[in-house]
Amino acid sequence: MTPEQIEMEQMILDSVDRFLDAEVRPHVHRLEKADEYPAAIVEKMKALGLFGCTIDPEYGGLGLSTSTYARIVERMAAVWMSVPGIINSHLILAAAVQRSGTEAQKRHYLPKFATGELRGGVALTEPDAGTDLQAIRTAAVRDGDHYVVNGAKSWISNSGSGNTVALLVKTDPRAQPRHRGMSLFIAEKGPGFKVARKLEKLGYRGLDTCELVFEDYRVPAGCLVGGVEGRGLQQVLSGMELGRINVAARGVGVARACLEEALAYAQTRRTFGKPICEHQAIQLKLAEMATRVEASRLLVESAARAYDRGERCDMEAGMAKYFASESAMENALECMRIHGAYGYSKEYNVERYYRDAPLLLIGEGTNEMQRIIIARQLVERHPA
Repeated sequence: MTPEQIEMEQMILDSVDRFLDAEVRPHVHRLEKADEYPAAIVEKMKALGLFGCTIDPEYGGLGLSTSTYARIVERMAAVWMSVPGIINSHLILAAAVQRSGTEAQKRHYLPKFATGELRGGVALTEPDAGTDLQAIRTAAVRDGDHYVVNGAKSWISNSGSGNTVALLVKTDPRAQPRHRGMSLFIAEKGPGFKVARKLEKLGYRGLDTCELVFEDYRVPAGCLVGGVEGRGLQQVLSGMELGRINVAARGVGVARACLEEALAYAQTRRTFGKPICEHQAIQLKLAEMATRVEASRLLVESAARAYDRGERCDMEAGMAKYFASESAMENALECMRIHGAYGYSKEYNVERYYRDAPLLLIGEGTNEMQRIIIARQLVERHPA
């Protein structure tokens, strides 16, 4: 990075820190307890241009590097993990259009995505199709200059308050291999596009996660990403690399928050006549927590740089997502143990970290699947 780019990055990060301290931190406990969508925070995020973080300036976005974006996500997650979730699936949607859309689609949609006028996420998962996306049943049938969509989606983030999703469907259910019959649409809410219900969750509260139902929903043929059927799975998977980097950065943020709170508490809580940070058992925990944070951050940076270079980075993103999310979960548990009973109290942040972290093990592809991807890529890249 040039000195000018480094200075610009620091200015952006400083702005994000000020926003988090002034607009997010004071309201987290109230919004999280009520499971209330943070509408006022979203408006501030729009004003900061955060919905266009990774969108090219040509289309009205900030055009930030993925490395800078990951640092923003880490900062957000350290305050409240739900906040970066508002832009994660939104930017996966934008990435699919930016990488695979027609020029007309880019010019029409990307400026609206960048401002947050159109915002939402990705509608992939179905009741019987999560990790195995090729098993989806939602179908789209061509009817003149539209497609008619019928089916259901589940666990779709930002689908209640948002107004647009990247909708993965089957346009040829008989195609073999199955992915050749899958297509991706930019789907705006309208007749036949129904939010069936908001799902209640253990953590990750405030952010709406919903079930969607499509009943004779008509989407214009011009909204078929790239204008060609049968490429939907590849188009959405390219955006998932960015999503996994986001989840990994969130893991770093949660793991760091746990470390910081545990470290501060360990220096003030006293037992047997001295701060507990002077007891070897606590020192071992703090050392492991700090090492996990630093190792996770380096893995995220490696994946982000590979993504910025335009390289295939499913292995790097998978490593970062796997390790950072496990680090968040482990640090959350250790933070609770260090805090003792106070860690189990809703008066402290610790129990929220412990409820939020498990999502990172599941979202954007389970950690079991990440390990399979990593192993397959190792063999492919290093043949005997």
